[in-house]
Amino acid sequence: MAGRQTVLTLATRGAGLYEFTEQAAAFVRQSGEETGLLTVFVRHTSCSLLIQENADPDVRRDLDAFFARLVPSADDPSMDYLVHRDEGPDDMPAHIKAALTAVSISIPVMAGRLTLGTWQGIYLFEHRERPHRREIVLHLS
Repeated sequence: MAGRQTVLTLATRGAGLYEFTEQAAAFVRQSGEETGLLTVFVRHTSCSLLIQENADPDVRRDLDAFFARLVPSADDPSMDYLVHRDEGPDDMPAHIKAALTAVSISIPVMAGRLTLGTWQGIYLFEHRERPHRREIVLHLS
C-alpha cells in the first residue's frame, strides 16, 4: 500500500476543542485497509491536535481554562514581553499554545478501525478567538 490521503476542513467558531473522530474513522473505513497507521497533521501554526476524553464536556472546559491561565492573552500584564502582535492579542499566545501541544499525531489501525480507547476522541485545539477554517491532512499508510 502506497498510502491514502485526504484533507479535512474544519470551521471553528473561536478558541476551543473541536472533535473530528468520526471523520477520521470514516476515512479509515472507506480506505478498505485492515492495518496501518493514520497520521493526522494540522497545517497551521496557531492551533494543534489532541487525543482526549470525549465523554465528559467538563474535560474540554477544564483544558480550555488551564491553557488560558497558562498562556493568557497578550493584553495581560504578565505577557507584556511579547513582541509579535500582528493579528491581535491572541496571536502570539496561540503560537505558544501550539508549540506546547502537537501538530501531528499517529493512531494505529487494526481490523479496519482506529485503535482509540473507549473514551478517546481526536480534536482540533483552536487557540485563536475568532473563527477560522483549518485544514487537517489525514494520511493512512
